[in-house]
Amino acid sequence: LNNYSNNVTKQAIKDACDSFTKFFNGYSNFPKFKSKKKSRHSFYQDTEKIKITKTHVKLEKLTTSRKRNKQKFNWIKLAEKGRIPTGKNIKYINPRITYDGLNWWISIGVKEEKENNTSYQTEGIGIDLGVKELAVISNGEKFKNINKSPKMKKLMKKHKRLQKQISRKYDMNKTEIEGRENRYKYHKTKNIVKAEKKLKRLYRRIKGIRDDYIHQITTSLVKAKPKYIVIEDLNVSGMLKNKKFARAIFEQSLRGFRRKLEYKCKWNDINLIITDRYFPSSKICSNCEHIKLDLKLSNRKYQCDSCGLELDRDLNASINLKDYPIKHKHSVA
Repeated sequence: LNNYSNNVTKQAIKDACDSFTKFFNGYSNFPKFKSKKKSRHSFYQDTEKIKITKTHVKLEKLTTSRKRNKQKFNWIKLAEKGRIPTGKNIKYINPRITYDGLNWWISIGVKEEKENNTSYQTEGIGIDLGVKELAVISNGEKFKNINKSPKMKKLMKKHKRLQKQISRKYDMNKTEIEGRENRYKYHKTKNIVKAEKKLKRLYRRIKGIRDDYIHQITTSLVKAKPKYIVIEDLNVSGMLKNKKFARAIFEQSLRGFRRKLEYKCKWNDINLIITDRYFPSSKICSNCEHIKLDLKLSNRKYQCDSCGLELDRDLNASINLKDYPIKHKHSVA
């Protein structure tokens, strides 16, 4: 332990203390111990000791070298240059270094003063999230499901093929455990390790494309400076229990869309309104407010039995979401 900074171990105890405090206050479940095999490897660095330039980062007491100039070895070259702000007045918060199985990543908070600008350019909008289209906006704008694009289909097919190759390699290198029937021991060869790294790189690329697409959508919505944004409180965990749509819902990353939209609205002082979970946005007519109880999932067009309105199902839902704070007397200030 003397080869590394004591802030790493102290912060781990502080994190455990915070987890137990949240548990006893009823904010989270009971904390779980990390597993060496499954958990993500990460450690903390002291904000006073870390030093950052446009091209390098210096971490506290990381090298095990016994030379006098060992501090020089602590300067690590950054793969992405100029991404972290530097300067005398910059204050860093909670730097963490994580390992994803391929590369090491540094994430750090930066404290800076923000100008309050509450001048809204457009009226409020409603966003209907789904599987066929990722997001349908109340102004008629649609954002397609990127997982249906030819590029993503090709990458997913390659990912599936690599998974099968690795599975066959494990079956070729298994040996039966003595004294136990139908119990095998699997040997991880160098070829399996190389194949798994290739699979991780491919999955990271797929995940990066999805995350970047969601970032582009949420940023464009926030930059339009609407007066307020309304989205549904989707039960994603319950939706994933449906075997027919579980994979499509998982690939859409609906929970990630909401999380990104929440903090971007907070940064830009935009009121984000979450509707009641049981609000029937798809079944209500956006023209006369008639509720169509027999609406099926296969009905992609909404046809009102009262006023005869014919409209796209998702667009009708997004318009109802836009009108939600007005009809339910929700504060939009």
